[in-house]
Amino acid sequence: MSRIAITVNGHALVGNTHQPLLEQLEQAGLQPEFQCRNGVCGACRCKLDRGNVAQEDAMAYLAAGEILTCRSTPSEDVALEFDYQVSFVAKKAANL
Repeated sequence: MSRIAITVNGHALVGNTHQPLLEQLEQAGLQPEFQCRNGVCGACRCKLDRGNVAQEDAMAYLAAGEILTCRSTPSEDVALEFDYQVSFVAKKAANL
């Protein structure tokens, strides 16, 4: 598993090259919009400003430079731009 940098609306996260971006953003505490998780609705659409992703087939319409975070796995450092402010949920510390 390779560690990579994922930048979302200017905020940096640590990610990997084996999980879809939507899962990684959620694990980092972000709450991007989504509905179907399988590329049909297009709710998780964002602009890929930098980097490359492997994107599985999807039915949702995408403009040039857009990706679906539910169907895209990064292959290198990426920068994403959502057209809205992505919410952040602070994670609770695990009980020891």
